[in-house]
Amino acid sequence: MTDTNIGNVDATEATTESNTQAEKTYSQREVDDMMARTKSAITKKVLSKYEDLGDPDTVRDIIAQHSKREQDLALKRGEFDKILQEMAAKKDAEIQKRDRVIEEFKLNSPIIDAAAKLRAVNPNQVKSLIRNNLRLNVDGEPEVLDNEGKVRYDDAGRPLSVESFVGEWLHSNPHFVQPSPSTSATKSSVAASMDKLDINKLDMRNPEHRKIYADAAKKGIL
Repeated sequence: MTDTNIGNVDATEATTESNTQAEKTYSQREVDDMMARTKSAITKKVLSKYEDLGDPDTVRDIIAQHSKREQDLALKRGEFDKILQEMAAKKDAEIQKRDRVIEEFKLNSPIIDAAAKLRAVNPNQVKSLIRNNLRLNVDGEPEVLDNEGKVRYDDAGRPLSVESFVGEWLHSNPHFVQPSPSTSATKSSVAASMDKLDINKLDMRNPEHRKIYADAAKKGIL
């Protein structure tokens, strides 16, 4: 029994010694070398897909240069847009200036002239009071509007003229008209010939003259 146990112990010791000899201890340098080789192999495997693109550093430089060019172009586009905006604003200002000149010639001046001819107390005041009832159409011609913003026409089917509208308004608001002496000679000369009616001789405070003006407006003489 004793000899058998001794044999078993010797066999176990021999196996342990063999396993110990099988284990190998690596130095730090050997570990670093293995890690470097592993990293190199992985890097090579990954980069092999992009070998056709060239050196990675060169690719990074190309990307950086492209990004810079894009930024420069964006800045230039911003400056260009600013120039376009300034040009558009200048053009709008010129258009507004032109429109004001046209309105002055086609609307404001005719209103004042008509009010002065019809002996308005203050032609400029008349213009201020009725200006919102007039506008220029797409062709640059004056139009008289009703309270609903629709274009008004005379009895002949033509757009109501600025002068007719001013006379109509003064007819409805005689307190805006200067008083003037009325004589039978004046009445007869006014009524004598409607075809050659001189509105400068009309006194819009005179009911008879207002009637003459209204009749002339209806007939399209004015």
